[in-house]
Amino acid sequence: MSYFVRVMLGEQSTHAADCFRDGVIGTDFDLLTDLTPMLKDAWIDSKKELTEQYKKSRPNKSPVSVGLACGAMWTVSKGIPIGGVVVSPTGQGSYAIGKVSSEYEYVQGAYLPHRRSVEWQTERIPAANFSESLLKALKLPLTCIDLSPYAEELEGFVNGRPRITISGSEDVESASRFALEEILEEFLVANWEHTEFGKNYNILTLDGKKVGQQFPSDTGPIDILALSKDEKEYLVIELKRGKANDRVVGQLLRYMGFVKKDLCQDGKTVRGAIVAHQDDLGMRNALSMVEDVEFYRYSIDFKLAIINR
Repeated sequence: MSYFVRVMLGEQSTHAADCFRDGVIGTDFDLLTDLTPMLKDAWIDSKKELTEQYKKSRPNKSPVSVGLACGAMWTVSKGIPIGGVVVSPTGQGSYAIGKVSSEYEYVQGAYLPHRRSVEWQTERIPAANFSESLLKALKLPLTCIDLSPYAEELEGFVNGRPRITISGSEDVESASRFALEEILEEFLVANWEHTEFGKNYNILTLDGKKVGQQFPSDTGPIDILALSKDEKEYLVIELKRGKANDRVVGQLLRYMGFVKKDLCQDGKTVRGAIVAHQDDLGMRNALSMVEDVEFYRYSIDFKLAIINR
C-alpha cells in the first residue's frame, strides 16, 4: 500500500502554482539552515535536534507551534518515502496528486527551501470528486494530514480509475465502521459548546485556527485535543465506534504521554477521555487503576416520523 499525505504548499496554497511548475513540495517555517544532519529515518530520532534548532531561530514560539512546525518539516523532508503519494490543494478549488521522486534538498533563498522533487499528475481533481469524508480531511488546517484511512479511494485517483461504489459485504462493513467513528468526531466538533467537554475546554486553536482535530503526535493522530478555558490543562479525547476495550486505554495513555512530554509547560497538566458506545470488563479494570482518564458513553437516538398524513 502506498503512503498518502495531504501537504499544504505555503499558507493558503500561496506557493502551489510554483511547486506544480517546478515539480516540488517543500516547507519553510523560517528555518534557514540545511536540515540534512537532523533528518533521521524515524521522527522520534529527529525530534530533539530539530526542535532545538527551531527554538533557536523562533524562541518565542509556543510548544504547540514548535511541535507542529518541526513535525511537518520532518514529514515533508524525510517521512514521506520515495514513491509516496502527495495530495495538495491548488488554491482554486481543486487538488493535485503526485509522487515523491527524490530525497531532501535544501535550496537556500527558495520560496520553500526544504524540498523534495515530485512528479505531479497533469490532471487536477475537482473537490466534488472526492467523498465527503475525504474532503473534510483534506480541509483540516494543518500543513500535513495523514490520508492513510482513505488509501483505497485515493488509489483510484492515482491509477486514473476513481472508485465510485463499494461492493462486497466486507468493504461495506469496514466503510460503515470508519464512517461511524468519523461522524462521532464531526458531531463533537460541530456541537462542542453543547457537550460536557465544551463547559470547561476549547478545542485547541493556533493563530485562530482549530488545530486540535486529528492533532499529530509521535504515535499517531489524536482524535481531539482540547485545552481548558483557563489554559492550565490539556484534554486528550479518543473516540471509538461501538465497544471500547483495554487496548484503547493504552492508546490513550500514549497520546497523553506525548502531550505531557511535548506540550505541558508552565505547570500545565493533561487528562484523558474515551468516548464509545460500550465498554467491557477489561477496560473497566484498566481504568480503575488509572487516574485522570474518564469514560463517556454515547447513545444514538433514531426515530421515524410519518410526514405524508
